[in-house]
Amino acid sequence: MLLPHGTVFAIVDGENFELYRNSGREGAPRLTSLDAPELEATNFSAGFRRHDAPKRHQARTGDGSNDALDESAHAAAVAGWLNQQVLDREIAQLVIVADPRSLGEMRRHYHKELKDALITEVPKNLAGRPSDEIIKVIQR
Repeated sequence: MLLPHGTVFAIVDGENFELYRNSGREGAPRLTSLDAPELEATNFSAGFRRHDAPKRHQARTGDGSNDALDESAHAAAVAGWLNQQVLDREIAQLVIVADPRSLGEMRRHYHKELKDALITEVPKNLAGRPSDEIIKVIQR
């Protein structure tokens, strides 16, 4: 897959959000890290259906770990931020790599313009992985 120069890569999991830009050529991409914003997860209604399903909902342990609602709210916050960046013309071409649960939640919040800017989605958790590994997975 060709990844145009300037394409933005959003790498997301239930609690992390990383941003990269292709600073290389279309046929030889090179990811350069960008500063990801600190997002406030406020849309806790995002995962409401999952909250009602006891087998899929993880109980809060009291030690500050995220449960399914927190992860869904994080994914919704990331999608909202990406929507705004596309609408503001800060992102023209986008690749989203996210664990399947986060990706499913994010899709529910995509703006039409974001869908148009989207080159591909990869349902895989690559948060914290080296940029070379991210490129290899996307190009498969």
